[in-house]
Amino acid sequence: MRVVALAGGTGAAKLLRGLAASLDPSALSIVVNTGDDAEVWGLHVSPDLDSVMYALAGVLDAGRGWGRADETFRCLSAMAAYGAPTWFGLGDRDLATHLVRTHALRAGQSLSAVTADLARALGVAPRLLPMSDEAVRTTIRTPDGRLGFQEYFVRDKCQVDVLGVDYDGAAGARPAPGVLEAIRDAHLVVVCPSNPVTSVGPILAVPGVADALTATRATVVGVSPIVGGAAVSGPAGALLRARGLPVSPIGVARAYAPWLRVLLVAREDAACAPELAAFGVTAVATDVMMPDRERETALARVVLEQA
Repeated sequence: MRVVALAGGTGAAKLLRGLAASLDPSALSIVVNTGDDAEVWGLHVSPDLDSVMYALAGVLDAGRGWGRADETFRCLSAMAAYGAPTWFGLGDRDLATHLVRTHALRAGQSLSAVTADLARALGVAPRLLPMSDEAVRTTIRTPDGRLGFQEYFVRDKCQVDVLGVDYDGAAGARPAPGVLEAIRDAHLVVVCPSNPVTSVGPILAVPGVADALTATRATVVGVSPIVGGAAVSGPAGALLRARGLPVSPIGVARAYAPWLRVLLVAREDAACAPELAAFGVTAVATDVMMPDRERETALARVVLEQA
């Protein structure tokens, strides 16, 4: 069975580990958000790609949910001494990834090609696909101006009012090689429990992706990142409200209309099933929390059953 996942970072990484443990990992293709890519100290950083790659390679820092395990931060300390900005905390092992990526991009490689090389070097079997090889950047509109996503999320810790969200460059971008084909040929498409606005939204903003999801014969299954009226983690609630969407599985389904077919929701949200059905979405109430590997795999198996 060929499975394609649309993924952001931390929440997606957990489910993806479960999926890779539950099927032939070479049958899994993952289209990853690059809207929150940023330049840090002159290096190209791809936070969501790296979180997914590290998780599947078994080297993700489980406590932080990002970066590499057994990390040190000596370079960060040295940069602080030089007066460089240090609010984006790059670790020493992590720096190697960004150095290799930046060198390859400057030498003319595509983001897709360097991602494949990095994943291969770390022994990652699933196919990792950036959503686009062209730059698409998520920006947050606030009362005081526009912020890059990492400025909003990491530097300002989401403590600003959000007026809107833009995907700069999306209109002129193209899906990375393999993205549309993977969706077309899949038996199952999984929308990971990532932020619908700033993790999955940028993927959908790339021309052709939403059309491919509408046209695919695969079952399209989502996992709600909203439980009991609140986001499991991160600013998904505030960003859904900024889009005029309810902070509930209903808001998630509306963000993914008209191509979503099944939505896994927390058991405490089972009452939303009739309203979801009005959108043509079947609700499956289950345990959507993934605090450990056992429950990651359990949720992945429920997802796979929907095929």
